[in-house]
Amino acid sequence: MIDLHLIGIGTGNPDHLTMAAIRAMNGADLILLPRKGGEGDGRSDLVDLRRVLCGAVLTRPVRVVEFDLPARAAEGPYIEAVRDWHAAIAAAWRAEIDAHLPRGGKLALLVWGDPSLYDSTLRIAARLQREGLDLRTHVVPGISSVQLLTAAHAIPLNTLASSVTITTGRRLRERGWPDGADTLVVMLDGGCAFETLPPEGIEIWWGAFLGLPQEALVSGALAEAGPRIAPLRAMLREKHGWIMDIYLLRRPAGSRP
Repeated sequence: MIDLHLIGIGTGNPDHLTMAAIRAMNGADLILLPRKGGEGDGRSDLVDLRRVLCGAVLTRPVRVVEFDLPARAAEGPYIEAVRDWHAAIAAAWRAEIDAHLPRGGKLALLVWGDPSLYDSTLRIAARLQREGLDLRTHVVPGISSVQLLTAAHAIPLNTLASSVTITTGRRLRERGWPDGADTLVVMLDGGCAFETLPPEGIEIWWGAFLGLPQEALVSGALAEAGPRIAPLRAMLREKHGWIMDIYLLRRPAGSRP
């Protein structure tokens, strides 16, 4: 039996870890750290942050093993590419489990933000169960980037008695502002999908590298703040080799963007 603990870690700041997360990490027999991009690639910062977390909170000897995360195909239908990518990640997990926990035990994976919100580790775990792996999944919730964004800007997520829609940059770009939504939280935006919206009457609160020393924040009317965000985002991506950002868009209830 593999007891898989998916541990939400916020954006990599040790202060974001809950006591439950720290207990789960220290209770593990094995912690797997995925590497995305090579050493010298800015994306190696992502595994560096996980290494820092392990060094900061582990109080007993826990085996920590790094493995190369398969890359997602850049071409072809998006959903099909993601499914193939998940299959490749599941195979990589299985190989590490077979190599390091052949008789079972407690495995921990450190998940950005919270495992329930725009993250696929739960789906990959379910795939391994369907494939016959004797696996039981436990989730340790983490601070999400949504919470970090609203905290950084000191704003509530919702306005009084109004709705909130959490979506992706891809869907915003393809479908525009969702009907009936007053507040949008946009995640996984590879660019600046807000630029596709008519900006009149919309406000934006944007943040990158939330909770980390390189945190950057911009807010204001979309017509004024949007043109500042795009070059800043490009500069930060070039400087660090990667970027994690999120933004909240809001319009008055009942108005049309």
